Amino acid sequence: MIEINGIAHAFVTVSDFARSRAFYARLLPALGMKPVLDGDGFYYCVGGRTAFGIRACAPEYAGERFVQSRVGLHHLCFRTREREDVDRAYALLRAMDAKIVHPPEDGSWAPGYYSVLFEDPDGIRLELNHVPGKGLLADRG
Repeated sequence: MIEINGIAHAFVTVSDFARSRAFYARLLPALGMKPVLDGDGFYYCVGGRTAFGIRACAPEYAGERFVQSRVGLHHLCFRTREREDVDRAYALLRAMDAKIVHPPEDGSWAPGYYSVLFEDPDGIRLELNHVPGKGLLADRG
């Protein structure tokens, strides 16, 4: 058996790089991630055993919006260490005028699941959650 150690990185392609870079340059460092690559059409941060980046789309796709129900990405979720971090993130997202899909709320996905769901400037859904302990693996050893 191969045992993975998390997801090394995730990238999303954005339609308006300048607008999205401004959004992510405020959000990701607030999540403890540090920019390690910041160039023409490319922004990449690392922290919390996670790496996340954005890339500019090809010119013919500029201005398009993300459609969650298409084949491909549905949403990305960043896990926080504490429940209160979800609330702090919500305050930041409101200050950023991010589109909030749902404010912090308890969910039924796992025992103690607590999350906020929001969208980036292209409508890509992002979530921040907290699940205490081992979550769904608590009863599975």
